[in-house]
Parts: sequence; structure tokens; C-alpha cells
Amino acid sequence: MSTESKTSSGEDLVEAVICREEELPKDGMKAFEMEGGKVLVVHHKGHLSAIGSKCSHYGAPLEKGALCNGRVRCPWHGACFNVTTGDIEDFPGLDSIPKYGIKIVNGEVKVSASKAMLAADKRTKVLTKRDPDNPSNFVVIGGGAAGASCVERLRQEGFSGRVVMITQEPHLPYDRPKLSKAMDLTPDRITLRSHQYYKSGDIEVLLGVSAEGVNTEEKVVSISSGEKVPYEKLFIATGGKPRRLGCPGNDLPGVYVVRTPEDANTVAAAAIGKHAVIVGTSFIGMEAAAYLASNNRAASVTIIGNTSVPFERSLGPTVGKRIQEMFEEQGVKFINSAGVTEFASENDKLSGVVLDTEETITADVVLMGVGVMPNTEFLETSGITRDERGYIPVNEFLESNIPGVFCGGDIASFPLQMEDGASVTIGHWQLALGHGRTAALNMLGHNAPLTSVPFFWTVLFGKSLRYTGHGRYDDVVIGGDLRSLAFIAYYCQGDRVVALASLGKDPAAAKYAEMLEQGNFLTKEQVIGDGDIACKLNCS
Repeated sequence: MSTESKTSSGEDLVEAVICREEELPKDGMKAFEMEGGKVLVVHHKGHLSAIGSKCSHYGAPLEKGALCNGRVRCPWHGACFNVTTGDIEDFPGLDSIPKYGIKIVNGEVKVSASKAMLAADKRTKVLTKRDPDNPSNFVVIGGGAAGASCVERLRQEGFSGRVVMITQEPHLPYDRPKLSKAMDLTPDRITLRSHQYYKSGDIEVLLGVSAEGVNTEEKVVSISSGEKVPYEKLFIATGGKPRRLGCPGNDLPGVYVVRTPEDANTVAAAAIGKHAVIVGTSFIGMEAAAYLASNNRAASVTIIGNTSVPFERSLGPTVGKRIQEMFEEQGVKFINSAGVTEFASENDKLSGVVLDTEETITADVVLMGVGVMPNTEFLETSGITRDERGYIPVNEFLESNIPGVFCGGDIASFPLQMEDGASVTIGHWQLALGHGRTAALNMLGHNAPLTSVPFFWTVLFGKSLRYTGHGRYDDVVIGGDLRSLAFIAYYCQGDRVVALASLGKDPAAAKYAEMLEQGNFLTKEQVIGDGDIACKLNCS
């Protein structure tokens, strides 16, 4: 039985009994049906709350995630939500989830909820409007994950000065990880926020404009349109540029890299019914290979790598070998421990890939997935310190050597909390979104250190592999069944498990990410004794 009412603002509310008190978890969470939607009831540390049941990122059931220290972490991609308020506290989601009223009356659990929130299962925070009397100018260079996260967080935190986002792409910020997983998606289908969203927060978005230089003494950004944009605080998140092999034929038509939706769409169209070759066994290369091989889009797919198996450095030879076998079962061919010396052509048209063994592989289409370089050359005369590789060193608040200039995303060399503050460069979507949030808070003077634990994922032939943690490892312990692709791989440095990869074992990665964020680790001895221990963790 339910009752309906309206708020003073005219919002439709519904109150309903969802269960008896004895049906509630003693210390945990459980989802209940309500008015065509679902509510997640959380009983945690003596506190009872009701929140949205789905992650705001891609709708994962939060009931199957990890509950820890007052928040629930998504089992799929690691986004975190406060169980009391529903506010998002870590990424990759952008929106928060609803918070509902809950009470127990005569042994019955009653929840009151907005009908609109029940239907949406997510909550977008209101953006502050610009105050024309506020002279402050905050500028963000880059329209990727970090830049997008930064501008909206500034407005969510109440900043009322001018906010400008400069992006060299003609599109609003979009879900870049999708490009290699679903290469036919057009920009409008993966856009993170609409034009109206940015307009609602008076966020100026300069599309198709690149930063040509930064004068940190005058505090201005020179842009490709010839204008100079003044700033009081600056966040630089220009991301990476795909590497190209410097061998002959590198610029032939038919030899591609993927950075934009147009790049991905071009490769997807060009490879239909053709012989496709992927150079590089990175995540981008392997995801693209899986896409092209699925449903026989390409006539053939061959992957060329310079290691003995794909993902050898990141996931280790044992996991890498099993993933290779999974690809081979789908008809993909591998040429391992090989280098490319030339892209061959006939009549100025790509015809093949020449290896360092002098073998030539027939190719109509080539995709290079051989890494990225930081896009920071435009800062050469800015006074902003760059290391020998072009990355920008920052402190735990993401501030560079120039006060008031912050950097994040793929271009930042930042201290990782779980590595005792060691400087790292990590090109993860989740971390880039976290960098944007952290930079925004510190541009506003909150002194908020970056605390996120790295979490990334890949999808290969419908199989989702999740990874959390970071660090060099000297041994890998496999729990579960690698053959049936239901396993957990523990990456050990000495006796410490520094990272974990899982497939078919949710929420192992989510639970271990929570454990790492608390500064705790599993030991090698523990995981040898119980390969499924990460699934059983109680990190609350």
C-alpha cells in the first residue's frame, strides 16, 4: 500500500511500505521494489538509510558492490556514493544518486521518495550561476574527463566567478573509453553533458580552440583564435597524443591512430570486410581488435606485439596468455615478440606491414595502439616545470611549481597516496575525473589531497576485466579458474598485494579498492591460502 502527496514545490511524492523490519540486513544493504523502481536500503554502523539502487555511471546494481566506511562502491567501474546523502565521492560516475526518507513504524519499513527520482535513479547537482560582480576568472584547458569534472565541480561548490573551458575538439566532453570498445558510436551518443547543462551553470565552452601558450606572469592563456584569456586560477588537462611509429609508410592512407570519435568511426568503416592489423597490445589496441573481430566486421584481424603475450607488462604472462587464447578462439591471429620496420604500399595504397623478421603481413587497414605522449609542448616557455618525458610534476593538491596553476589527467606526474606518495603517471579515466574534482576543490582553497585508488576496466568479447591498485610486482598469484575466465589475479611485491585484476568475480576489485584506500593490503600468504579472499573481504 502506498500514499501520494506533493511537496510545496509541486513535486510528486510517494510513501510505501517496502518490507518488514526483520527483512532488513543486519549490517549490509539490500534493494527493494518500490512503485516501479528500486530503493537500496543500507544498514551501516547502526545507521539506516535509503538511496538510489543503481550507479549513476552505467546503471550497475549497487547492492552487489562494496560497502565500506559510509559509502558504497560500484562493482563494475568503482564509482563511490555516500550512503547517507547519495552524493558521489569517487568516479567514473558524474551524478549523485537519490536520497530517500526512511522510517520504521510498527515493524514496517516505510520509504518516501520523489517519483521523478525513483524513475531517474540519479541526481544531478545544481550549478551556481555566474555573478557579474565577481571578478574572478578560472580557466580550464582541456575538454576531457579532468577538464569536464573540474568545471562542473567549481559550479557545484558555489564558485560564481567566470568559468571558461578551452577544448581543441569540436565536441562537448564525451566518454572517451568508449571509442575503442564501440568504434561506430557517434559523438552525440557518448556526450557526457549537454549544451544546456553548461549553459545552466554559465560555463563558457570554447570548442575547436587550442591553447597556444600560457604566460604565468601576466596570467593569460593564448588561444588559436588569436585571443588571450585571462585567469586567476588555471587547470591544465590537455591529455595525451597517440604515438606513431617513425618507420617508412607511417603516414600512408589506411594507417590510423584513435583519439577522437571521428578516428574511431573512420577505422570502423574502413575495416569492414578488410584485412585489419593492430600494432600494439595495449588496452586500446586489444579493445579495437575485439570490436573489429566481433560479428566478422573485418575479414581478418591480426595483432602484432613486441612482448611474448598481450598485456604482459600490465597483467602478467599467465593472464596475458589466457586472454590471447580467448582472442584466438574468436579467430584473431597474433604475432608476438615482433617489431614493425615498414608499412608497405602498392600504388601509394597500404598493402602490408613489414616485420623485423622481414615477413610481410597483408593489411588493408592498420591501427596503431602504441601509447601516448603528453600534450604539453605549448607550455615550453610558460615557466611550468615539465619532466624529461614532458609530464608536469604536481603536489598532492595537483598544484604545479607555479602557484595557482594546477594540472591533472594524463599529463600529470602526481603523488599516489597508496604508494606512499611516490610520483606516478597513470592514464585512467577514473583518475582523470578524480583529478578534475581535486583541482576544483583546491582552486577554491579547500586543501583537499588526492586520495583516489586507481581503478580501470576493459571489455573484450563481452567479458569485463577490472583492475585496481598500482605498483611493480614480482609475482602473480591466480585464484579461481583462469580457464573458465572466472578468476582473480593478485599482483604481489614481496609479501604485499599491490594490485588485483578480476574477471567474473565481482565485487572483488571494488572491495580491494576500498581496502587499499584505507591504507591496508592483503598479503601474498593470505591469497595463496584463499584465492577468493578478495570476494569475502569485510572492509566496513
